[in-house]
Amino acid sequence: MNTILPAKMFLTKGSGQHREKLVSFEKALREAGISPFNLVKVSSIFPPGCELVPREKGLKLLTPGQVVFLVMSENATDEGHRLISASIGMAVPKGRRSYGYLAEHEGFGQAEMDAGRYTEDLAAEMLATKLGRKFDPRKAGGKNGNTYRLSATMSVTTRSITQIAKGSQGLWTTAVAAAVFVT
Repeated sequence: MNTILPAKMFLTKGSGQHREKLVSFEKALREAGISPFNLVKVSSIFPPGCELVPREKGLKLLTPGQVVFLVMSENATDEGHRLISASIGMAVPKGRRSYGYLAEHEGFGQAEMDAGRYTEDLAAEMLATKLGRKFDPRKAGGKNGNTYRLSATMSVTTRSITQIAKGSQGLWTTAVAAAVFVT
């Protein structure tokens, strides 16, 4: 049996505007650097031992036309001045022997930092509940805002990537954020 287990992952984001919604989406993918690939959305598991690499390094490992797996958040509006966000948050156990979680969120009227924090909290909560633990981000946070303690022996590190964009009258505006897997 041939197992597909990504060894690397990178985070990316982009936005686009156009009178056509599809072209707006394409422009957001171009800004994110992932338009030349055949994108396949997958569920939200960060593989054990997977290495988070910079976007530039990850893109160099891909070939145009390649089938690429990713967790993607996308949001679009055709309303003028409407603030949209697309965000991906991740929670990875320290030591990375176990798998982690990715969470996607689309919002309206949220600041970039708020949308990012929300997706990080969501990913950490999904990981905690998988382990049978209750989770309250206000109580679990450590000295570093991106580290949560789930138990006396388990802590997770979180991070996020968020794209915000403001709608323009007469145009579609699209925001995308993605966690892109490299096999």
